[in-house]
Amino acid sequence: MNKLSDYEKKLIEKSKNGDIESFEKLIEKYQVVAFNIAYRMLGNKEDASDVTQESLVKVYKSLKSFRGDSNFSTWFYRIVKNNCIDAIRKMKKIKTYSLDKEFETENGNYNFQIADTKYLPDRLYEIKEKKELVQKALNKIPEKYRGVLILRDIQGFTYEEIGKITENPIGTVKSRISRGRSILKEILIKESELFIEN
Repeated sequence: MNKLSDYEKKLIEKSKNGDIESFEKLIEKYQVVAFNIAYRMLGNKEDASDVTQESLVKVYKSLKSFRGDSNFSTWFYRIVKNNCIDAIRKMKKIKTYSLDKEFETENGNYNFQIADTKYLPDRLYEIKEKKELVQKALNKIPEKYRGVLILRDIQGFTYEEIGKITENPIGTVKSRISRGRSILKEILIKESELFIEN
């Protein structure tokens, strides 16, 4: 079932013919959600911004293959989600270093210490900590659960929309959301216990 508006159809046709202004109008209302999906999946603004930009380029280059069988937004968000999964896989291959760990050099051992320059009211700090705790927990969830949880619980997509974005049956979507929520809950309980102990 085609749900494209006449206006979107015109913008898509013009964009396919290289009209950049039409493409910018076409993606305008979807960019914020695309960034939010990327941010929630990747956990930081820089990576989310990079993946969103890569996705926009990919959407533009692939627009000729868009047949209009689904909503443009569904097709666009699927590209964003897939690019996020690719980015996560690349990040897993990159070696990271802890700032708490001592580094050996020719001149001796060093610890990196970062000064806390933020002085926030207690409530703002608490909210920030909770958001960070949830984001860290989300980052520990396998990709197939993380993606659907973000689309449903953070972005507010319906099960049907998530099915189209992820190209999965609604039963699979519901099952993954349920399993993802269980995993998230377990991680948050465990993290909260560790936080209270410290």
